[in-house]
Amino acid sequence: MIYHFVVGDLAAEQLKAALLSDESLQGEVVVLKDILHVGPLKKEEGQSFSALRSAYWQQILVNEKNPVQVDDMERLLAVSGEMFKDENIQAWFWMAPSPADVCAYYWVLPYLAKHPGRFYIVNIAGLPFLDENGKLFYPKSISQVLPRELVKARKLARQVTPSEMEVDGDEWLKLAEENAPLRTQEGGKKIQSRTEDFYDQQLTSFCSQQFQKASKIVRQALSRYNIPTGDVWLGWRLRKLAENGKLLVQGDAAKALNEFEVRLPGEITATNENT
Repeated sequence: MIYHFVVGDLAAEQLKAALLSDESLQGEVVVLKDILHVGPLKKEEGQSFSALRSAYWQQILVNEKNPVQVDDMERLLAVSGEMFKDENIQAWFWMAPSPADVCAYYWVLPYLAKHPGRFYIVNIAGLPFLDENGKLFYPKSISQVLPRELVKARKLARQVTPSEMEVDGDEWLKLAEENAPLRTQEGGKKIQSRTEDFYDQQLTSFCSQQFQKASKIVRQALSRYNIPTGDVWLGWRLRKLAENGKLLVQGDAAKALNEFEVRLPGEITATNENT
């Protein structure tokens, strides 16, 4: 029995399809839905990690009426509990070269390291895979890898060594202590703490003195700069910039991104009006 940890629903779909076609991978896919390279990591006294992360996403998801519940920790603890009961169970962590995946690896490590010899990592960073047309490419996410290619990737699985557990385990403690609002990947497994305005310049580079849909600005920034935070977080940054007077808003910013517009402050020139 193998518990396959992977970040994100799209990546999980690909991995589940791979498991169905290869008995050697038989097990259960554990989807980590939180992205730990954004938001706080250090909980307050008496606060659970899930409560910390749930409160954060409730703040970011401004249009979400239902309470946000992040339960990755509960499922991680459940898997660890099963591994204590059955020494034949293994845990595999599928990691792509993305800040979400690397941060998630650091987070699960202290719990799965309690089962030495049974915690494996499948790291696809820097490795070529075939796309649907048979061409080589270097994926940035597990979701980009075809199921048949993931079956081949099982050969990459290796035990996380005791020395890795010690060194990498310290990395999560460091990130939690820094408690930055944003984290970026600087190559390999190196994660750098950043301020929350780190992507603001890239985001506002698509703004002008003409009002544009917030959804268009976010879409362009994601496409041009490959910003790994996703559209929800970038939309939140747009709203924060507007709150601080760095952008002007037309419409209700408390609604969805396609329901309000933003532009740079300043007078609209005649030239702008004719563009």
